[in-house]
Amino acid sequence: MLTASGIQKYYGELWVLKGVDVNIAKGEIVSIVGPSGSGKSTLLHILGTLDEPVEGEIFLKQQKIHTLRGKPLAAFRNRHIGFVFQFHHLLPEFSALENVCIPGWIAGARKKDVEERALELLNVLGVGHRVENKPGALSGGEQQRVAVARALINNPDIVFADEPTGNLDTANAKDLHQLFFDLRNQFQQTFLIVTHNEELARMSDRVLHMKDGLIV
Repeated sequence: MLTASGIQKYYGELWVLKGVDVNIAKGEIVSIVGPSGSGKSTLLHILGTLDEPVEGEIFLKQQKIHTLRGKPLAAFRNRHIGFVFQFHHLLPEFSALENVCIPGWIAGARKKDVEERALELLNVLGVGHRVENKPGALSGGEQQRVAVARALINNPDIVFADEPTGNLDTANAKDLHQLFFDLRNQFQQTFLIVTHNEELARMSDRVLHMKDGLIV
C-alpha cells in the first residue's frame, strides 16, 4: 500500500537518509527502531509528506505523492494520512470532541456526520465520557487517546506515529500499545511507528532497524 524507494535527505554535508526503501502492506503494524540520530523521525516525516526528500519516490495506494505540493498535497494528507506524535498537539481552547472533529471539518464533511464518527471513535478508545472536557482537564493517557481519535477521524489509509508513548507512564504506554492492535483488528488500520519502546516494537508485525541513515 505504501511504497518508498531511494529516499535521500541531506542538509549541506549532513546526510540524514542515504537511500531508504520501505514497503508497508494494508493492515500491517510496522515499527522503526534505532539509535537517536539514525534518521527514523526524518523518514517518518518524509513518508507522511511533512517533509520532502532530496531524492526518491513515494507512492500511497499507487498515488505518486512526492510530487504533490500546496493545496493538493494538504488535501491528500488530510484525507489519506493520520498522525500521532509524542506530544499530542491538541488545541487547548477546544473540547476533546471538537479536537477530534477538526480534520473532518477541514475535509468538508457534514458537521453531523463528523461528530457522529468522532463520538464513535472516542467511545471505542475509552474516552467517550470526556467529550466535553478540554485537554487541560484530561490525563496524559486520555489526551493521547483523543489524539489517536483525531488521527482516525477521516478513515486514513495509514497512521504515522512518532514516539507515541514517549510522554506516557508505563501503564498508559501499555494501554496505547494494545489500542493500536485493537484498532488494526477492528478497522484494518495500518500503522507505521517510530519508537524507542522495545515492547511495542516486539508486538509489531515487522521491525525495521535504522542505523546511520539506512535500514539495516
